[in-house]
Amino acid sequence: MVPDISTGSRTYGLLNYLYGPGRREEHTDPHLVASWMPELAPDPGRDPSATLKQLTDRLDLPVLALPKDRRPARHVWHCPVRTAPGDRHLTDAEWAEVARRIVHATGIAEYGDDKACRWIAVRHADDHIHLVATLKREDGRSPRRHEDGIRAQAECRKIEKEFGLQILNGGDRTAAQRPTSGERSKAERTGRTETPRETLRESVRHALAGAASEEEFFHRLAEAGLRVERRIAPSGDTLGYKVALPGDRNRDGEPIWFSGSKLAPDLSLPRIRRRLDAGHPDGEPVTDHGDERALPPARARRQAVPTAERAASILHEDDDEDSAAQLVGVGELLDAIAQTAPASTRKELVVAARAYERATRSHIRAERADNRAIRSAARGIIRAGNALGKGEDGGATAMVLSTMVLVTIAAARWHSARGHAQQAAAAQRAAQHLRTAYRSAAAAPMNTMREHGRRLPKPVRERYAGTLETALPDQAGAIRHAPGWDALAATLDQAERAGHDPDALLQQAVEWRELETADSVTDVLVWRLRHIANLPATMAPPRARTDTRAAQSRSHPSPPPAPEAPAVTHRADPHPRGPRR
Repeated sequence: MVPDISTGSRTYGLLNYLYGPGRREEHTDPHLVASWMPELAPDPGRDPSATLKQLTDRLDLPVLALPKDRRPARHVWHCPVRTAPGDRHLTDAEWAEVARRIVHATGIAEYGDDKACRWIAVRHADDHIHLVATLKREDGRSPRRHEDGIRAQAECRKIEKEFGLQILNGGDRTAAQRPTSGERSKAERTGRTETPRETLRESVRHALAGAASEEEFFHRLAEAGLRVERRIAPSGDTLGYKVALPGDRNRDGEPIWFSGSKLAPDLSLPRIRRRLDAGHPDGEPVTDHGDERALPPARARRQAVPTAERAASILHEDDDEDSAAQLVGVGELLDAIAQTAPASTRKELVVAARAYERATRSHIRAERADNRAIRSAARGIIRAGNALGKGEDGGATAMVLSTMVLVTIAAARWHSARGHAQQAAAAQRAAQHLRTAYRSAAAAPMNTMREHGRRLPKPVRERYAGTLETALPDQAGAIRHAPGWDALAATLDQAERAGHDPDALLQQAVEWRELETADSVTDVLVWRLRHIANLPATMAPPRARTDTRAAQSRSHPSPPPAPEAPAVTHRADPHPRGPRR
């Protein structure tokens, strides 16, 4: 059950909408289910003689009774309350109880208070009601509604439990401010798919992803086409900033500005500065690094893989401050990947980044923790630019997405263990979208590797099965029957041709980090092996070969394609091997 509180200035306009047909004829049978005093609240939906003006006048009476200089500019309190998808439909009597409990909990009209605010509850759909109140009590005082949104949420959790509804996740006051109903209505009228607040929040996040300095951050905002204004002190220092969308104006034709803190708690300038300075020794200046050479997109993605793996490992440890810093860095890395993703995966990755954004914030602060490595990885991906959806770029994208799925699962577990329900759910949603994007990115390179694996001679495949049995004795049987086994065998074969010891290499990949959260152990091992062994992220389609060539391939291996990533030092096998089977 979700309450959504906002305030406005026109009682009649709101009632006209609630009792009207809706924007898409979705309103059916609008009527009152509860009010401050039923005998005084006319119902234009059920009483043919009642009018919207009569209801407006009754609600506004305590406000209009005051001198004009004491009337609040925004005197209309509006709170839609909606059940979750899949919940049963409540009766009018049940909705009436919900309404009374929420106006009591929020301080609008407490039980037994005959001087409370006037309010009504309108129902025009099966799954929600609209609470409307005017913010002056009968005695002329204002209601005590401090933190009314939090109190409404808490009451809804109690109602859900008592009514047998889905129990939604409670908040912790670290979420970004949601768009108001007025902002949503304006977006619909102007044909926008989202409100300016949401568009700006994502644009600011993207500008911050991997930025090395405050100046670079502001430069990226301007490059994104946003209107930007800084608040400058007499000393010349920047004290704050605000952004607006071009063309988004109020009734007076002025730009509608949003400060960073109004977009999200962690987008205020002081919080941004702390993020940019995180991990730097006291007094060390933060430089722009504008002379950095951009890597190719595939290499930038490959270099992000071990950094993301390290973030996942930290999330399994006990250092909450370091973990909180990594969560922020993972958000920047995901924003960077989404911005530069191929068209085939960009939509899913944008949704994943938006979902994960909620998982970056909690009450656990990371003031002194160092997340420079993962922010640097994000920066490298941004500087590398857009990746292609095929070839080495496509394979490297699949490689990093395979790791990002595991990282977001680790984030969900970390939050869940600390009671951060909303953040855990956000990380889980991000993981689902990442899985979808990964499957799209990995389809072509994995199919090619499987084809190579199926063409390996039977003795060679059996030898790699023995390698697998040694490294993962409990899972070897299941892996050999998994769709990715052929790709794993092909990768081990390619690594051995490049001069690696398959036994030692697979053992290193298994020990790199746990595999129990992986949807496909074979896929994770394939990408880990290809990264550790510095193999290309793709393989050329296999060519038909004669039996003679197949027999000679073991004694005269062909050189592998030139790798994108720099050479990696490989660990020696600590256990000498006996004869091959």
